Amino acid sequence: MSDLLQTLLARRPWLLADGATGTNLFAMGLQTGDPPEAWNIEHPDRIAANYRSFVDAGADIILTNSFGGNRYRLKLHGNEGRVAELNEAAARIACEVVRESGREVVVAGSMGPTGEIYAPIGPLAIEDARAAFREQAEALVRGGADVLWIETISSHEEMEAAVEGASGLGCPVVCTMSFDTNGRTMMGLAPGDVASTVAALPHPPLGCGSNCGVGPSETVLSVLNMARGATPDQVIVAKGNCGIPQWAAGHIVYDGTPELMASYARYAFAAGARIIGGCCGTTPEHLRAMRQALESSTEHPAAPSLDEILAALGDVSNGAKAQYGGDLSVAGGSASGAGARRGRRSR
Repeated sequence: MSDLLQTLLARRPWLLADGATGTNLFAMGLQTGDPPEAWNIEHPDRIAANYRSFVDAGADIILTNSFGGNRYRLKLHGNEGRVAELNEAAARIACEVVRESGREVVVAGSMGPTGEIYAPIGPLAIEDARAAFREQAEALVRGGADVLWIETISSHEEMEAAVEGASGLGCPVVCTMSFDTNGRTMMGLAPGDVASTVAALPHPPLGCGSNCGVGPSETVLSVLNMARGATPDQVIVAKGNCGIPQWAAGHIVYDGTPELMASYARYAFAAGARIIGGCCGTTPEHLRAMRQALESSTEHPAAPSLDEILAALGDVSNGAKAQYGGDLSVAGGSASGAGARRGRRSR
């Protein structure tokens, strides 16, 4: 059983997770519509280079290039029979990079959603989903993953299927949800409900949190609301996007600067996250600034108010504001006072 993640958490107040996989692979030549997992076999040198860039930037945790590595996502490219091959390679390359670095870095086996709708609304039975997640999890463990990292989940059914599929394999499990502009997941889960929901699972994961979503301000607010309902032993994770996506010159780009992401890292830590990283748009340059910001914190700061989050990181959606339970007046789903105005200008 790998205990590296728990060991590092016992030593340190925070751990830095890596940044984006897709964004950085596109910069290396991955084409829109191509399955990034295939590069684990076709271009292992590029996958290793991406891992290495985040290790060199100071990441304590790197996620494997296996987000779409379950049989349902791979089927879109005719690769459903390659689950074991692609996932084992993703983890094995990461382990080799970590060994070469000489640092203690956790290899987290990334497991994304199936992309299917669950019964009774859709065709996918939860038992079949659990089997698919189990198949992927076993391959990641064989490849050497230290932790199984379930991310970008939106429904209770998929959360349950993924966590149960990943449990009992000798690795800790982490599960993060993605919250949209309504301050909830696509299937209606609110951040304040996540900690209690995962705690009630038959095999509760070590950590839970927020990833992807809208932008850093929304991620920090979702973490703040989630942390309020967490038990003392739950590890909260923040892995927000690097600013807001923009369409420029035929490509999606993210407007977050290293300075913004450094501020996000500090506020995520203050909000209650112990594992902090970046998602879409986050490069090694952003991650290096985040590391420096966290290392400059000599003591744990007080939890930020909504006003402070808005002023530092930008405005958030009315849906997210309406869920805030702090000391700032919230009426009709919108924040009052100068804080909201400062937040809008800070964008």
